[in-house]
Amino acid sequence: MPASAKPLFAQTWFNGLRSILYASGFIAFFIWIALDLRTLDHNFSFVLSASLVSVGFIVMVAGAALAISCIATFVVRGRGTPAIFDPPRQFVAVGPYRYVRNPMYIGGLALILGVAFSLRSISILLMTVVATLAVHLLVTLYEEPTLKRKFDGPYENYLSTVSRWLPHAPRENSGAAPLRP
Repeated sequence: MPASAKPLFAQTWFNGLRSILYASGFIAFFIWIALDLRTLDHNFSFVLSASLVSVGFIVMVAGAALAISCIATFVVRGRGTPAIFDPPRQFVAVGPYRYVRNPMYIGGLALILGVAFSLRSISILLMTVVATLAVHLLVTLYEEPTLKRKFDGPYENYLSTVSRWLPHAPRENSGAAPLRP
């Protein structure tokens, strides 16, 4: 490995370790909240269908896989972490971010939804709805304005070519320069 590549390699590993630490903390926090909320399920007169248990495991695995893919993309291509307080240094429009602007949140919310289905918990399902609203407000009121200021032109093009929440095949914006990762 050339000497010039060693600092970048070390920084990537450091970002990866920080990302694992942050992700573990977020997961532990939300599991703790979800399991605590689950104790409220007895207050509801119904439970989720047992047929949702298998679907829940599939949704959890898919959400976790998407979140892990986002973390790896932020570490390798963004040269940072997915944490809002330690964000990527480079604009990221590759990997899952090529198809939807917020795949990390989609993966995390899918993970919580999968837990709700798997445990047949109406309380955790309601938590997922509240978390979805909170994430939407965070994205629209803080993240998007911050990214517009930080990355300007490339981000403006990204906004016009990639959907906030509904994944789709990448498309070019006829009024702007092609999207460059």
